[in-house]
Amino acid sequence: MRRARKLLQRLARHTSGIAMTEFALSMPFLLTAGLWGVETANFAVTKMKVSQLAVQMADNGSRIGDTSMLEERKIYESDIYDLLLGATIQGGSSFALYDHGRAIVSSLEVVPGTESRQYIHWQRCMGAKQWTSSYGIEGDGRRGGLAGMGPTGEEVFAFEGEAVMFVEVAYDYQPLISARFVGTPVVQAISSFTVRSDRDLSQVYQRNPGSPDPVASCAVFDNPFAPPPVGGGGGSSGGSSSGSSGGSSTSSSSGGSSGGSGSSSSSGSSSTGGSTTTTSSSSGSSSWGGGTSGGSSSWGGGTSGGSSSWGGGSSSRGGSSSRGGSSSRGGGWR
Repeated sequence: MRRARKLLQRLARHTSGIAMTEFALSMPFLLTAGLWGVETANFAVTKMKVSQLAVQMADNGSRIGDTSMLEERKIYESDIYDLLLGATIQGGSSFALYDHGRAIVSSLEVVPGTESRQYIHWQRCMGAKQWTSSYGIEGDGRRGGLAGMGPTGEEVFAFEGEAVMFVEVAYDYQPLISARFVGTPVVQAISSFTVRSDRDLSQVYQRNPGSPDPVASCAVFDNPFAPPPVGGGGGSSGGSSSGSSGGSSTSSSSGGSSGGSGSSSSSGSSSTGGSTTTTSSSSGSSSWGGGTSGGSSSWGGGTSGGSSSWGGGSSSRGGSSSRGGSSSRGGGWR
């Protein structure tokens, strides 16, 4: 007991580890404050990006269309599609605007035959988020009742013979660290620009009615620009392989040389289940700055063969393709 008391007294007088202890005690609070600051900064950047995208889309939407000295500028469905595509490119793949949000482009105009009655002539939307316009849908105001678009008391409106492009963007915030800091709020932004030049306001045209371009309908909630899913596959380089199912054999060989001149080749055969396939491989040579590699392959009884040349050769797989060549595969606020 006496020994234990002395040990406790010695520990009470010992202060060599006090700095480490204080750091260990304060570290959780410092780390939490730092991560919170990073998440808050990311939220602010996201709000700024959504606002900039809305401004960009409204500005570009006021400029789109064919340029002609003989008639009013027409706009096409492909123009609107390009406008929406440009927004997701500007936002970046990591932002994924149309995976986590939605953009709505509206054309605010004056009802034909009236002096100032506002209506939404057309509206195009894109994005997987289930969200509709806060200020009206296509056709609203044709019979009156629409003062304009925007927050109450701050509506923008169009003049007779003109149009205003009104854009709304909504985006589900994606936390950088954790949703415990700022949550997952919906970030919204609006912007509007008056159409810069005389525009044909009668309709949105198709460049080729026989093969119409896709329409960004507000009844669809998806991301048509999403990259395709990555699938598995296989390939070979500088060699050949052959195989067949149902009891046949597979043999493969490859050959080549690099650095100067030379060649290599290999051949082989095997038999399985009573059938034999003999494959003689390729031989070839490669030299730095323009070598070639060739081979052939067959699978399930079919064959595809060709040659490839880095820096300007060609390869064929039921068609032809070349690297460094061509390719084909068979077959305003107011």
